[in-house]
Amino acid sequence: MNRRLLLTFLVVGVGGALGTLFRYVINIQTVDLIFPFGTFLENLFGSLILGFITGYLVHKNVNELWRTGLGVGFCGGFTTMSTLSADFFGLFATTQSYAIIYLGASIFGGVTLAFVGYILGEKLSYHYQFTKKAGETN
Repeated sequence: MNRRLLLTFLVVGVGGALGTLFRYVINIQTVDLIFPFGTFLENLFGSLILGFITGYLVHKNVNELWRTGLGVGFCGGFTTMSTLSADFFGLFATTQSYAIIYLGASIFGGVTLAFVGYILGEKLSYHYQFTKKAGETN
């Protein structure tokens, strides 16, 4: 196995571990709630973060390890489709209307916040490019 691939594995592993720890902290704060609020927050916030990272880095010449470590590693460890699915079926067994609202809000909210994050990241990226270029001419 080459050195670059091993380094990628390491970066994804560290990012994933950090994302998972952040998810766990949110879960232990919301475990006693009837509604799966922790998973809901994790997936929405994770979508916002991934959208922001993508929007910010899309026009930047950044080492691919950063993109992979933050996107695949951290956001992959922080968000959780499997728990969303399990929470949905758990709610569906008791309160079908809450389950459908939860699933719809998770999907719509996640896609919407990913888009908002992307726009914000792209705007910030352009701002820093413009500020840097303006500083170079003075």
